[in-house]
Amino acid sequence: MVRSALGRAAVAAAITLTLAGCGLANQPGAGSPAGKNPSTAEALKGLQKLQVKGRAPMTGFDRDEFGPAWSDVDHNGCDTRNDILKRDMKDETFKSGTHDCIVLTGTLDDPYSGKTIKFERGTKTSSAVQIDHVVALADAWQKGAQQWSAGKRKELANDPLNLLAVDGPLNSQKGAGDAATWLPPRRAYWCPYVSRQIEVKVKYDLWVTSAEKDAMQNALKSC
Repeated sequence: MVRSALGRAAVAAAITLTLAGCGLANQPGAGSPAGKNPSTAEALKGLQKLQVKGRAPMTGFDRDEFGPAWSDVDHNGCDTRNDILKRDMKDETFKSGTHDCIVLTGTLDDPYSGKTIKFERGTKTSSAVQIDHVVALADAWQKGAQQWSAGKRKELANDPLNLLAVDGPLNSQKGAGDAATWLPPRRAYWCPYVSRQIEVKVKYDLWVTSAEKDAMQNALKSC
């Protein structure tokens, strides 16, 4: 049976209270795909705080180094993937008996392409909408994360600030790319995207490469 997203306000309030307990409720992206992005000036100021270094080797990288995909880090009874699907999509329906945790269908206004995508949970259909790590985990590994504790890596992998529901094929196209190698095809989203990457890297003290910093500065010029 499928239950429509009735009582959305009550559910959203409960999630907000749960996230607040983990210090996540007020982070950009906790309430919408775009979130409350910093101004261009703030993003540029943040960029200047980041160290500029070369990439470390990929030696030892494994997705499991960032914890299980996906964990229930905020202890609200739902895994992070479904939390982000609920946050970023609209008109969701849920699997009955899951306390509105498992999203069955919904509509995504994809920030990367500008397309409207109909999501339907299923072996052959779920991949149409994927959860992107705005700062890719492999990129983070090469820019500081391999020196972290397992707990901090798990925090990054499940932080709503670093997560967006997006077009699946575009997420696959991005791979582990940073701003120097990949930006969303929708140019209108370059500023929010790059600003968010900078915010994540400042929060977790990740560095950038010289080419990445140049690309970020150039993208911010379009704001």
